[in-house]
Amino acid sequence: MAAELEVKKSSWVESTREYFTDIRSEMRRVTWPNRKQVESTTVVVILSVFLFAAYFAVLDKILTATVQRAYNYLVR
Repeated sequence: MAAELEVKKSSWVESTREYFTDIRSEMRRVTWPNRKQVESTTVVVILSVFLFAAYFAVLDKILTATVQRAYNYLVR
C-alpha cells in the first residue's frame, strides 16, 4: 500500500504530457448530449432566467413601494 502512495518525481514535461493524455482519455468517456437535448435545456435555461427576472422585478417594485411608504411615514 505504501508503494501505491509513493510519489513519482518526473519532469514538468512528462507531467504535462501525462496530464493531457489523461484529459484526452477522460474526454473519450464523456457522454455528449445530442442536439435536441441541448436545444431543450437551452430553452429551459432561457425561460428560467426570464421568469426569475420578472419575479425579482415584481419583488423589487413591492419592496421599493414599501420602503418609500415607511420612509414617508417616518419623515412626516
